[in-house]
Amino acid sequence: MTEFPTTQNAIEIYGVDQVRLNHAKPVPPVGPTQILLKMEASGICFSDTKLMHAFDHHPRKSEVLGGLTPAELAEIPTYRPGSQPVVPGHEPVARIVAVGDKVTKHMVGERVLVQTDYRHLPTASSNGSFGYNFDGALEEYALVDERVVLDPATGERFLIPVSDAPSASAIALIEPWACVQAAYAWPERQQPKAGGKALVVGDAKGTEELYAASGSVDRVATVAEAGEGYDDIVYAGSDPDEVEALGPKLAGHGILAIVTHGGSFGRRVKIDVGRVHYDLIRYVGTTGDDARAAYAKIPATCELRAGDKVAVIGAAGPMGLMHTVRTAVSDLEGLTLDAVDVDDDRLARLAKVLGPIAKAHGLPVRVLNSKNTPLEGGYTYVAVMVPVPVLLAQAIDLAGDGSIVNAFAGFAIGTLAELDLDGIVSRGVYVVGTSGSRIVDMHTVLHLVEQGIIDTNISLDAVSGMAGVPEAIEAVNNRTSGGKIMVYPTLPDLGYVRVAEMAYKLPHVAAKLNDGLWTKDAEDALLGR
Repeated sequence: MTEFPTTQNAIEIYGVDQVRLNHAKPVPPVGPTQILLKMEASGICFSDTKLMHAFDHHPRKSEVLGGLTPAELAEIPTYRPGSQPVVPGHEPVARIVAVGDKVTKHMVGERVLVQTDYRHLPTASSNGSFGYNFDGALEEYALVDERVVLDPATGERFLIPVSDAPSASAIALIEPWACVQAAYAWPERQQPKAGGKALVVGDAKGTEELYAASGSVDRVATVAEAGEGYDDIVYAGSDPDEVEALGPKLAGHGILAIVTHGGSFGRRVKIDVGRVHYDLIRYVGTTGDDARAAYAKIPATCELRAGDKVAVIGAAGPMGLMHTVRTAVSDLEGLTLDAVDVDDDRLARLAKVLGPIAKAHGLPVRVLNSKNTPLEGGYTYVAVMVPVPVLLAQAIDLAGDGSIVNAFAGFAIGTLAELDLDGIVSRGVYVVGTSGSRIVDMHTVLHLVEQGIIDTNISLDAVSGMAGVPEAIEAVNNRTSGGKIMVYPTLPDLGYVRVAEMAYKLPHVAAKLNDGLWTKDAEDALLGR
């Protein structure tokens, strides 16, 4: 029987903005339904810093309310909701090194890409997730439970087998690329929820037809008479105060359809853009009098379309680079792309990486510093990478008729942005947000990597062992990194090293780079292989 160490190095978040390197975190015993993973590598995500800032107030740090019983959850020693310290990290690749005697779908020796978003385990306002309310990847060994890492609806595995051929970094980086994939491919609800709870405020045509299959429909004359927790709301009017009061009455995945009868709000309207991102609520509208016209504007997905004039705001950051590369390899006719940021050094790095890819796929690209080159309106697709409300508001102002504004940036729930709701309604601007990814998104990106269509390593800016993780987290938090940071938990003493600094910090590793970009050979040199 293989023996494992009893303690390990681990990064723990133990309070608001409190992070520590624990040199003696216990390696938990493997229970009957449990799987022990030896972590090869894990990326650090900006979402890790949001967990650090919010800690037990983060929607994914709260208790799991369904999918497993409290007794079953108590059997999982790495379930860490609420104020319990937790290991962050949700972008990992690992090797299965031990399984319990009741594990049926996983085998020792498998190398796995870890899908970390457990949507079958709901919390009060989100869902369970590896690295949030379950210990994550920034430790040497991670324990998961097979009852958690199997999709109960489909039987699909959250631990996705991968070959030994790609580098650990290339596989670990699939998770953030899959979040980008999900942001475009996520299915949007185009009709009222069958069996759901609906509300109609005021008079609008088409509501009887729309809500014929709803479980219940409240019809009121004023917002003050409305209840809470509606899956669908039709609001007839143009009073900004009333729309602001209706937003909190939407349930998760709820739709607020606005029928203005030609009226105008007259000012910007405060909308909780954190709920657009995490709760997937949507605002649609029509200047006419028929609510069906508002629902008709909802796209099936928020995928790019042929002929789109695309802008990525915050394009030179780690996630922005992924959005721009995905746009480049989409091979849709007539696309153009403006990659926008405010940092010339990061824009230069972006141009170096993106330029050859865009040229190979025939995509016209402009790399723009918006401090020097004011943007002109008329974009039909705007993706926003930076969680600053005014930037989202500006994206909507720049959006033309029938456009999509993808609020990819992870705004915290409760973040109010003053948005041009008149423009959203009159121009048919669809504001979308998503959080995390699905198993299908992971498989999609894995296929692109295996086929050589994308190299996820192009987004890697720095590497670290456990000793450098606090500095790496600060680099992400302060947005000083020009790309993703990869942590190798088996290297306890390695500090934070940017790829651009390797020539003098780690010259034997730098010798294996490809024109300054990370490679499998460089990883092998780093790990002493």
